[in-house]
Amino acid sequence: MKKFNIRKVLDGLKEQASSSVSSGQSGAPENNLMHETLQSENFQLCKTVRHGFPYQPSSMAHDPVQKILAIGTQSGALRLFGRPGVECYCQHESGAAVISLQFLINEGALVSALADDSVHLWNLRQRRPAILHSLKFNRERITFVHLPFQSKWLYIGTEKGNIHIVNVESFTLSGYVIMWNKAIELSSKAHPGPVVHISDNPMDEGKLIIGYEAGIVVLWDLKSKKADYRYTYDEAIHSVAWHHEGKQFICSHSDGTLTIWNIKGQGKPFQTITPHGKQPKDGKKPEPCKPILKVEYKTTRLGDPFMILSGGLSYDTVGRRPCLTVMHGKSTAVLEMDYPIVDFLTLCETPYSNDFQEPYAVVVLLEKDLVVIDLAQNGYPIFENPYPLTIHESPVTCCEYFADCPVDLIPALYSVGSRQKRQGYSKKEWPISGGNWGLGTQSYPEIIITGHADGTVKFWDASAIMLQVLYKLKTAKVFEKSRNNKEDKQNTEIVDEDPFAIQIMAWCPESRMLCVAGVSANLIIYRFSKQEITTEVLLEVRLQYEVNDMESPPEGGGGGDRDLPTPGAASPSPQTTGPPTHPSTSSNSSDGVRDNVPCLKVRSTPLKQSSGYQVELVVQLVWVSGEPPQQITSLALNSSYGLIVFGNSNGLAVVDYLQKTVLLNLGTVELYGSNDPYQRQARSPRKARQPAGGLCDINEGSASEDRCKSPTSGKLSFSMLELCVFSTCVRVLYLSVLSSTVLLSVCPPRGANPLDHRDNSFSRSRSSSVTSIDKEAREAITSFHFCETFARKGDSAITPCLYVGTSLGTVLAVALNLPPAGEQRLLQPVIVLPSGTLARLKGSILRMAFLDNTGTFLPPAFETWYEPNAAGADSEERDKARKRRPVSVSPSTSQELQESQYAVVCSEKQAKVIALPSQNCIFKHSITETSFVLRADVVQMNIGNCVACFCANGHIMTLSPIQQMKDKHLVNLPIVSNFKNALQQKHNI
Repeated sequence: MKKFNIRKVLDGLKEQASSSVSSGQSGAPENNLMHETLQSENFQLCKTVRHGFPYQPSSMAHDPVQKILAIGTQSGALRLFGRPGVECYCQHESGAAVISLQFLINEGALVSALADDSVHLWNLRQRRPAILHSLKFNRERITFVHLPFQSKWLYIGTEKGNIHIVNVESFTLSGYVIMWNKAIELSSKAHPGPVVHISDNPMDEGKLIIGYEAGIVVLWDLKSKKADYRYTYDEAIHSVAWHHEGKQFICSHSDGTLTIWNIKGQGKPFQTITPHGKQPKDGKKPEPCKPILKVEYKTTRLGDPFMILSGGLSYDTVGRRPCLTVMHGKSTAVLEMDYPIVDFLTLCETPYSNDFQEPYAVVVLLEKDLVVIDLAQNGYPIFENPYPLTIHESPVTCCEYFADCPVDLIPALYSVGSRQKRQGYSKKEWPISGGNWGLGTQSYPEIIITGHADGTVKFWDASAIMLQVLYKLKTAKVFEKSRNNKEDKQNTEIVDEDPFAIQIMAWCPESRMLCVAGVSANLIIYRFSKQEITTEVLLEVRLQYEVNDMESPPEGGGGGDRDLPTPGAASPSPQTTGPPTHPSTSSNSSDGVRDNVPCLKVRSTPLKQSSGYQVELVVQLVWVSGEPPQQITSLALNSSYGLIVFGNSNGLAVVDYLQKTVLLNLGTVELYGSNDPYQRQARSPRKARQPAGGLCDINEGSASEDRCKSPTSGKLSFSMLELCVFSTCVRVLYLSVLSSTVLLSVCPPRGANPLDHRDNSFSRSRSSSVTSIDKEAREAITSFHFCETFARKGDSAITPCLYVGTSLGTVLAVALNLPPAGEQRLLQPVIVLPSGTLARLKGSILRMAFLDNTGTFLPPAFETWYEPNAAGADSEERDKARKRRPVSVSPSTSQELQESQYAVVCSEKQAKVIALPSQNCIFKHSITETSFVLRADVVQMNIGNCVACFCANGHIMTLSPIQQMKDKHLVNLPIVSNFKNALQQKHNI
């Protein structure tokens, strides 16, 4: 009897289903053209480089011969800095704080002492620094370490007051120990405290100065093993420094005083100085000041010596920032710092302590910055820091990475960035100039863009091992400065401290177009130019969404033309200097509710724009019924189409930045039309309010007339008839896809139940099974993707499209009807038409991408860059470039209805691959059940494409979408690799 196999039956059914899709297509190619090339062995996790400022720095050292700087941190990390481009990161396994660093000067070695009482010798001469020797103290705590120049003996002071000596060559303890009781003998009956300083006499390396915390200083003779002199002061000691002749030394104390001692003195200081204390009359003691934590005494051959100290300010200077004081002759300069001082050291011309030091700079290590001060110029200017430490200058609020950029892009950004004015810096070269440049492994240009809380955008060259700042853009220049009055405070309630903070960025490397979205619900579009211009009037577009009450559907179901959102039309005066003067049409107008006002005011004075990124257009969402606008949650730019699209928690808007018009401005529900899967109740607009789809700057008496005007003036202006016809066309298109019209608010309806603490943002783990009407009404737009694909199911030709992803896991398609390139593109309208739902996934949609029938990634179309301010022959070249539309890499229309494209969609929970134009889901994969994906992208590798996902639990997953296409019987999208941090620290991946 023949055995029955249910699996073969199911396989046969699947084959029939797959063959039915391609029925009638003679000679349709199969998916055997797609060969899987990705394997798990192709992926590995390795550390390459770490950018940014060392977190929680604790110590510092400098090699004056090789000119290398080392910084230790509280987490046991070491950062080595040389000339610009030279940087190295090392880590102690124990993770204990680095309390002291000492270079073996000009030997390529470094000694580090940690808070766990261990001492390590690092070899810096090899490609990757490594620890050669280690030594651990078990019974004593290390407090100070000293290594004389060209000496093999390392002196280690402890908390008990003893000093141990280590042979650096063998890294073993010698039998020589300086006991605290023999050092102080009868000079004090009590314990002198921990050792806070050790140094050798510049003229005699056999003589050591030992400083104890309690105020005792001992000059110790290493040969005779006894103390030559003892110096006692009634205030605690923090540091000691020698004069180069070895006849005097200076001490800093806890009461803000400096004492200068002669070696052969009579037990009293030769001179006492209180740098920041008031000198009283009648010989009284000066008022106490804050402790002087460190002092350095450096001499010059032709001038007065330098005394440099940190701390010592008087107690009455409340709120004053941390200071570094430079005393040179009769002048005293107080240099304020932005952060507390961790340590400082003086750079000198010679490493020999018995010669005139000739100091030329001071390196100041702050808690969050590294500052180098030029001592040779008047005013003590600082050097411009070439390291990528300024990433933290303002907190980073968003970050984007671009690989394989055009080869001329980095030189162009560097050219305009080098011309930006940098005033107040030293004219000399950066003094830390050791080491050699490392060669990066990348052969393609890489750029990182960071957006910051103060509204700045920075472009970084990431092609080499170390980041380099290329260009800096300040978006706050577009807006008026806040006057801190009541009106401005009310407008900026949407944010607490940083109204200019960057939230999202969209950048096209080929066209160099940049779009920046801020937390104050504003959008700025920039165009790159190498020429300087002055903009007299900044073009501004204001958008608002109508606020609606929950009501029963109107009679007749669908509603008429009056219920439709008016396509956005700009104000006749694109520049606004204040709130509109017309009375509000809201019911709360008598109560002084602010309406139709943006959170920030665009500046009204001419704006001089230097070469680089120049403002093209400003778009702002406005207040409605006393409620601030929702922040922008997603953003996309396409230079080939000349469109910007952005969305928030309730809707989206499409802006044509070439014609300066709003093409689409509607709520998320309107995208579904009659196919809304959540069965939401239709809502009608407020009767007392006009449908407001466009701009707020509209007077009551001329609302319909103003809606038909263009936001621009001069050459780019539309006539009233043209824009009215355009508006009518769009309304007809709306009627063809919507069974009922809905005006969705940017803010919650008045009287509705307040949401939770996540009111202004969508839930990261929201499931697509949510049934609450309130939550459905707040479906956010989370992602966009421009592409040339099939707009509807069964289409035979590809067209420009916009795909929209929402927080409820829905992917919707919007068809774009573009006029021909060139002059017609600037005159004819762009038609935007929602065309239905493509797919639904669990969780918010994060990323969408498209592949052809061979599994090759299909990038969005783009326009090549041209000089926008060109004249004459350059202008003709610009027009030619604008008429050329990039060749589409999508399949040809002759392929008809075969599966010629694949859409890859990734959400917080799932990944799906959908065949186009049939819109059949070929397979899906559940990425995670216990966590959610934070970020995902389709990564192009030289051996294939993969979907890379970074999860909230610290995992990095890579999935291959091509492997499944070869065998449609498979269901799950396979995980190629699942990385986890080797140190099991998920936050450090």
